[in-house]
Amino acid sequence: MTGSKLTRRAAAATLAAALAAPALAQGAADPQNTLFLETKDGRITIRLRPDLAPKHVAQIKTLVKRGFYDGLTFHRVIEGFMAQTGDPRGNGTGGSDLPNIPAEFSATPFKRGTVGMARSSDPNSANSQFFICFGDASFLNNQYTVVGEVTSGLDVLDKVKKGSSAQNGAVSNPDKIVRMRLAADAK
Repeated sequence: MTGSKLTRRAAAATLAAALAAPALAQGAADPQNTLFLETKDGRITIRLRPDLAPKHVAQIKTLVKRGFYDGLTFHRVIEGFMAQTGDPRGNGTGGSDLPNIPAEFSATPFKRGTVGMARSSDPNSANSQFFICFGDASFLNNQYTVVGEVTSGLDVLDKVKKGSSAQNGAVSNPDKIVRMRLAADAK
């Protein structure tokens, strides 16, 4: 092989690595802040945002490590809006045994794939429940805490069983989180 062929191959490899770097940064490049949410239809990968909501992200990670989310239902799913989960009671009234978290609102907008913390009318009542937006939800901006965004698996999210609009998204026989793990702990 001549020197020019080796040089071209080295340049091509360098270029390929440079092009792959942004993709890695959006995926599991940070395995401590990447969640794998497994459903019956596949995986939803979520990049957690401790830069926006450090207390909320820490709580989610603690609960994930405990296996808290495994088997929980998507109890409230509204077509075009969001899919909500994280309630051990399965009806929107439950939470974990950890304390509620004070609001960490940011200017980050709610749009397709945004992950936010559910709460009651008290802004400081988020605990374990979260939702993933199917589409734009800008009316939530600066009123709910953004904790992350889906980096892959929006097609899987779209398959989550929808609830009844007459029942504010309540789902009969709802889909479940099969398993949720941090990428750092996934096998």
